[in-house]
Amino acid sequence: MYPTDPVANLAALIACPSVTPQEAGSLTVLEQQLATLSFEVERPIFSEDGTPDVENLLARYGSAGPHLAFAGHTDVVPPGDLQDWRHPPFAAVVENGRLFGRGAVDMKGGIACFVAAVARLHQRNALPQGQISLLITGDEEGPSVNGTEKLLAYALAQGQQYDACLVGEPTNPDALGDMMKIGRRGSLSGVLTLTGRLGHVAYPHLASNPLRAVAAVLQALQQEPLDNGTPDFQPSNLEVTGIDTGNPAVNVIPARVKLAFNIRFNDVWNVASLKGEVQRRVSEALASSSISGDIAQNLEWRERAGEVFLTRDESLVQSLAGAIEQVTGRHPQLSTSGGTSDARFIKNYCPVVEFGLVGQTMHMANEYVALSDLETLTAIYETFITGWFATHA
Repeated sequence: MYPTDPVANLAALIACPSVTPQEAGSLTVLEQQLATLSFEVERPIFSEDGTPDVENLLARYGSAGPHLAFAGHTDVVPPGDLQDWRHPPFAAVVENGRLFGRGAVDMKGGIACFVAAVARLHQRNALPQGQISLLITGDEEGPSVNGTEKLLAYALAQGQQYDACLVGEPTNPDALGDMMKIGRRGSLSGVLTLTGRLGHVAYPHLASNPLRAVAAVLQALQQEPLDNGTPDFQPSNLEVTGIDTGNPAVNVIPARVKLAFNIRFNDVWNVASLKGEVQRRVSEALASSSISGDIAQNLEWRERAGEVFLTRDESLVQSLAGAIEQVTGRHPQLSTSGGTSDARFIKNYCPVVEFGLVGQTMHMANEYVALSDLETLTAIYETFITGWFATHA
């Protein structure tokens, strides 16, 4: 029996408590669904020191012709306090036209709909000539080290190359058809450590308080805009996310203070040029500080920086936008807003766009999806698959 019902597909996936990086049976469920559709499935496990091993899924239908990929993740964030849920988070309860469960919209729902779309085409003998692949990871909600990036390299090593990719992340703010993503801002995180000299507050002349330089540094980092935005992106933005001395005593001048920050940046910058700009601002601020000679600085870049990107493949963009408009009657906003996604890895291999469910309840208690949205998204994916292959015949 073909997995043509997105509600049943999703319920089976939600029932697997795949809190990142646990597979918890979710990939097994997906493999079983795809097996009925003649997909060849592999489940490579990737490892790296200091991170948990992660199981992934690579599935392919067809062996020649245009190649369309669908990417996503079956791992979910923890449900939090179970008392905040009206139904158990992995019970997949349907109530009043809604399916409740962790991962319902982020993003097991997108996977369930794509599988249903392919199954409906298969059932009607209407699958286009060509190749369809699924790249599904188990660590998108985690460190994103042993997932999509390594899965793409693994597929390439086997000779698989993709002409385009659709990521099924929830992209719509209010209703299906509102928004699709055609790019993402870059992300750069850092920690600036200013080191002075520990001392007693009653004898400040014997110490050097690094907090006295913080105001100048904060002003330099945040007062002047990084840019004014571009036609495709909003202005770049730096947010200080933490200031910490590690000093619990009120009568001790701290030896050091750490400032953590994150920058979401547009295509005015790349990672290298932005690092240079931040360093310039910090150094100039310290040089102008009255106690700069007694303060040492160390700028450490954290996490894995993500470069900004914009998809310029009009065939891909218009195929998806056209499918959305045909099914919903809405012309989607072509957006580059929001956070990062695994599209930042995929764009190095092929053009990539993102479209999925409404994201209002993602990561929240009582995460849910409307059953009608599952049906609509399945229809959009089905129309998109047919339309994209028609332009590549």
